[in-house]
Amino acid sequence: MTTARHDFLGALPAAHRARLLSLAREVSFPAGSRLFDEAGAADRFWVLRDGRVALDARFPDRGPVVVETLGRGDLLGWSWLFEPYRWHLGARTREPVRAYEFDARRVRAAIDEDPSFGLAVTRCVASVAIGRRLRACRIRLLDLYGPGAPDPGAATGGGEVA
Repeated sequence: MTTARHDFLGALPAAHRARLLSLAREVSFPAGSRLFDEAGAADRFWVLRDGRVALDARFPDRGPVVVETLGRGDLLGWSWLFEPYRWHLGARTREPVRAYEFDARRVRAAIDEDPSFGLAVTRCVASVAIGRRLRACRIRLLDLYGPGAPDPGAATGGGEVA
């Protein structure tokens, strides 16, 4: 398996990657599919095999704003690992997507059963997903609201900001 810098599965040691994949099922979604909304129950997560997914946040007077776009190898969803298990962002497919889908309850049970596996998965979620995702969100917010950004009260024409 070739791994990119941001490849979630590639960041796991081989034995832990195999264990996690044993809990996966392959799924696909057409372009434009809404996968989850902010504050919804985070009961599953995905590792993208092909396609792109836009993460968005709702802002007053702007509607959904894309904060990051994920692609091959990326982890989609980390809220499943931390109580209260609610999504912090929303997600919509930008193009057809193939992914590994994981039931969060089953993965959390496996994490509890094997501390070594749990530590490896948690570290990968923290470093590959959360750290990178928070940096991307911060940069996007600066683009939208930082010095020189368009006036948030001005007409934007509605819809997504890409």
